[in-house]
Formats: sequence, structure tokens, C-alpha cells
Amino acid sequence: KEGAKLLHGGKRPDGFANGWYFTPTILDCPNQQVRTVREEMFGPVLSALSFDTEEEAIALANDSRFGLGAGVFTNNVARALRVSDAIHSGIIWINTYRVVSPIAPFGGFKQSGPGRESGIDAMNDYTRTKTVWINTSSEPMANPFVMR
Repeated sequence: KEGAKLLHGGKRPDGFANGWYFTPTILDCPNQQVRTVREEMFGPVLSALSFDTEEEAIALANDSRFGLGAGVFTNNVARALRVSDAIHSGIIWINTYRVVSPIAPFGGFKQSGPGRESGIDAMNDYTRTKTVWINTSSEPMANPFVMR
């Protein structure tokens, strides 16, 4: 209805008469307003948008209220680093996708969720630090307003 062209899939797999299950699906989307582009989808649906310049690709990627993960595919390492720096996303995969590790922080930007899972950053989410200074000397305390 919104102008996307179905390139592949888009059908319920055999045995799944009920529910929101689809075979891997690829849509050629004419613009950023197509619902599958605007919503954070957790399924095998790829909404493809065309672009002409690097700047336009970055603008398309950042024109979202979500920012969990993004993939950059290029043979140009400088471009890969430049684009990954400019995209507002918690994870950027370069020339790969969906690689995760329990030692690497995982989480999004914007409405893709606060905090991080995995890695040392996750430990900070469950930690409330406190500083306690103790004078163990039996001598009277010197001027507390002098930096030591």
C-alpha cells in the first residue's frame, strides 16, 4: 500500500497459519515513510532504500527514532570508519552482520533501549559506586580545605 516492491519472500512459512511469521523478505522501498523502514522490526525483513551519496546514506540511516544496529558494506576502509562514526547506532557491523560476543557491549541508541548488555558496560548498569574516605591516623585532622 505504501509503494514498496516485494523482491523476495513475504509469505507465511508452511505450518504457521497463525501469528506474525514470514519467510525472509526483501522490500525495495521508495522512501523513508514506508512502515517497514520506520519501525524497528525483529524479523527476517530487509527494507532496501536507494541512495546516491555517502551523506545521503548517513542521513537515511539516522532518520529513525531507533538505533540498535547498522551494517556498512564497502571495500573502502576509510569510508567504513567515517560512515560508522556518523551513524547513530549502538552497534555497527562493517562487511558482516549480527556478530555478537559476551565480552562486547550490546545495546542501542535513541528508542532502541537504554543501557548495555554484555561486556564491562553491563556491569556498570548493575553497580552503584560509592566513595568512602577514612582517616586512620590518631593525629588530629589537618585543615580539610587544603588539597593533599
